[in-house]
Amino acid sequence: MTYKSIFTLSFIFLLVSTGFAQETKIKTKKIKVEAPFSMPDITIPDFSAAPTFDITEFGATIGDKERISNAISNAIAAASKQGGTVVIPAGEWLTKKIHLRSNVNLHLAKGATLLFSGDPEDYLPAVFSSWEGLECYNYSPLIYAFEAKNVAITGEGEIKAEMEVWKKWFPRPQAHMESIKRLYNWAQDGLPVTERNMVNDTSNLRPQFVQFNRCEQVLVENIKIRNSPFWTVHLYLSKDIVVRNIDVYAHGHNNDGIDPEMSQNILIENCIFDQGDDAVAIKSGRNPEGWRLKTPSKNIVIRNCIMNDGHQLVAIGSELSGGIENVSVQHCEAGPKANLMHLLFIKTNERMGGYVNGIYFNDVKAHNLKDGILGIDTDVLYQWRTLVPTKVKKLTPIQNIQLTNIHAEQGKFIVKINGNAALPVKNVFLENVTLKKATEKEVQNSYVDDFRF
Repeated sequence: MTYKSIFTLSFIFLLVSTGFAQETKIKTKKIKVEAPFSMPDITIPDFSAAPTFDITEFGATIGDKERISNAISNAIAAASKQGGTVVIPAGEWLTKKIHLRSNVNLHLAKGATLLFSGDPEDYLPAVFSSWEGLECYNYSPLIYAFEAKNVAITGEGEIKAEMEVWKKWFPRPQAHMESIKRLYNWAQDGLPVTERNMVNDTSNLRPQFVQFNRCEQVLVENIKIRNSPFWTVHLYLSKDIVVRNIDVYAHGHNNDGIDPEMSQNILIENCIFDQGDDAVAIKSGRNPEGWRLKTPSKNIVIRNCIMNDGHQLVAIGSELSGGIENVSVQHCEAGPKANLMHLLFIKTNERMGGYVNGIYFNDVKAHNLKDGILGIDTDVLYQWRTLVPTKVKKLTPIQNIQLTNIHAEQGKFIVKINGNAALPVKNVFLENVTLKKATEKEVQNSYVDDFRF
């Protein structure tokens, strides 16, 4: 062997041993999505040919939480190195938090249940997360991915949360309210997120069930989700995401189904929602956080979904300070037993700023609505109205809202818009939108420019 050959082999070995070799590549595929706006193709991972890593081969034993948790963590580490699928086999597997990594598919086999412990200590140490649009360090989401690429949760099994402790945290006593007030003021004053630790004896900020935080190329497919401490699937500062064929049942406090927040290029399709809050709640940060991060939620298509219970089919806001644009809802339905508030509810207030532009609803059906088909309210503050004063006043421009072929059986009204006198809502267009039985005036609008019905 020549000196040159020896040098070349040594150099290659050095590259591999020091981590400079080409990183693991997972196959990807592009999804084309039809929308009434320019919608980019969505790139998602394809694990069909990837190797599998069964957690039992890493020591998981049913009934042993410690062994199961360690086995899942070790299987994820191994799968991430070469790209692969971590398999949860049939059976009930009690576990602590799960932290996903790049190039990993967490796959639940048919008959598998990942049961997440209800002990808050199992979700420590605190991680970089958020609470209702404000960044902080908090209990880890039950399934958490941070700055990961090519990551998935798939399979025919279910993920489920033990709720005994989280249920005790649903109420909002004074100590909790003072904690979120403190977090709000920290964000307003620009305190670094690393110094916003919300894990203590009184804050009781429940973690999200699933959070993809600053991730790219994400797939969530086919799984069932049962119960959730807080928001169920939180898509945070992430892009290129497909969520399809999932079945959500979660009737706790703040149990939205899916929360895209400051995230882009998203397809949500063929999902079933039965929860205690909104099916899909699109957000983009609260006040100073949205202004600081300057990342709108946009290019979101929701289609062929069924909502069996909850508040809104789709909510826009109220945390929308980074802006929300290009949202399409197609061919969705609220089931006969659902008693929703609205099909579409856009909500903001004088503190949020941000913007809403380009929301399209087409071919949506519902039965009974507590309120109406479309609601827009520019003065929704919830507990914040008395908790903290308005420090910076920024209104939200809302424009280009289009509903076509929308039908409901009964409700109070078809549309109710509470605009702002200083900045009216603009360009709202309803075509072939019907409510068989309206118990109040069908159209109840204030401060709207260019309303067509």
